[in-house]
Amino acid sequence: MEASVASPLSAWESFYVIIGSSSAALTGLMFVVISLVTEKRARQAVEGGLAAYATPTIVHFCAAFLVSAVVSAPWHSATNASFVIGLIGLVGVAYVSIVTWRAHRQTSYAPVIEDWVWHTFLPIGAYVAFVATAMAPPGSMARALFATGAASIVLLFVGIHNAWDAVTYNALASRSAADQGAAGGAPGGPGATT
Repeated sequence: MEASVASPLSAWESFYVIIGSSSAALTGLMFVVISLVTEKRARQAVEGGLAAYATPTIVHFCAAFLVSAVVSAPWHSATNASFVIGLIGLVGVAYVSIVTWRAHRQTSYAPVIEDWVWHTFLPIGAYVAFVATAMAPPGSMARALFATGAASIVLLFVGIHNAWDAVTYNALASRSAADQGAAGGAPGGPGATT
């Protein structure tokens, strides 16, 4: 029987169990929130904002979950995991670019600087980090693993922040509409409450 060599990824197993579990649970919670929000507000008013703000939150949670699954898989070589994480990063960069375009096009809310930071700059930085760690030389595996972990945490915190922003914005918009006796009309948006 061959002696197995411990993969450098095995030391990260507990870390990614926590990140992956958190991401999966928060993704499920977002589904509940979105279904509650769409019951209360008109579909047309929410549609542009969902594509620009809510859907990316779920995608970031799922990306953190996927990276957790990739790193936790029983790879024989960290090179294969690195390749998959690089692909996740490339897809993420392309997706955030599309989301940024959608945010410019939607008319239900005018983004503020905080929105650009949390919905564009931080996520794209995390996905670029995935690409950069995938291209890291074999001698810098420890640094690449820490950078991948940090990028996963960034995506998790971006998702938490953006989910909270969406919930508070919609709660305030619903309350304002009820107070005014009309649908919509609350000032601000996903980034205006924090």
